[in-house]
Amino acid sequence: MADLFSLAGMQGPARQELADGAVLLRGRALADEESLLASLDGIVAAAPFRHMVTPGGFTMSVAMTSCGAAGWVTDRGGYRYAPLDPLSGRPWPPMPAVFLKLATSAAAEAGFAGFMPDTCLVNRYEPGARMSLHQDKDEGDLGHPIVSVSLGLPAMFQFGGLARNDKPQKVPLEHGDVVVWGGPSRLAFHGVLALKDSAHPRLGRNRINLTFRKAL
Repeated sequence: MADLFSLAGMQGPARQELADGAVLLRGRALADEESLLASLDGIVAAAPFRHMVTPGGFTMSVAMTSCGAAGWVTDRGGYRYAPLDPLSGRPWPPMPAVFLKLATSAAAEAGFAGFMPDTCLVNRYEPGARMSLHQDKDEGDLGHPIVSVSLGLPAMFQFGGLARNDKPQKVPLEHGDVVVWGGPSRLAFHGVLALKDSAHPRLGRNRINLTFRKAL
């Protein structure tokens, strides 16, 4: 059942073009809400959230984990995809079928048919956590899009241009919203402003972001 709290809070049209190759699909993940959250619990049980350290020694405010054939990691050695979870030494949890189905179908709706992600980076934001403007460029083939799913607390997404100093547009995201970007926008700078303190009916004081990529 679609989350009534989120449906009431939606802003703007169901489909919004953010830029050439970038599309916001509002509420696109709501139909899969229960399966997504149940699958998320399994992933976190096998590979718990952790606050990673950047090469510069900065501890990230966003907690992370991954699922799929590889997981994104950062430490003093740099940014990279790794086949094993460095905390356990075991492979990352497999990508749940509901994750893969949502990512491929949302990508197709945005104009990127045939997208088959092999990894999902799972970010957990708590009030005050933020993600500075950055590019997703650690993937082996940048011809594939990024699919980003928002769950839980609302957030202000920043979507900019191909240069760091391009002024980003501010896009409010609610529980169930999906953003897809690729093609001319694949290397667009993007980020999330500091999360405001509130509570979501299902996820409490948390925002979960599922980011699907073709990494290998």
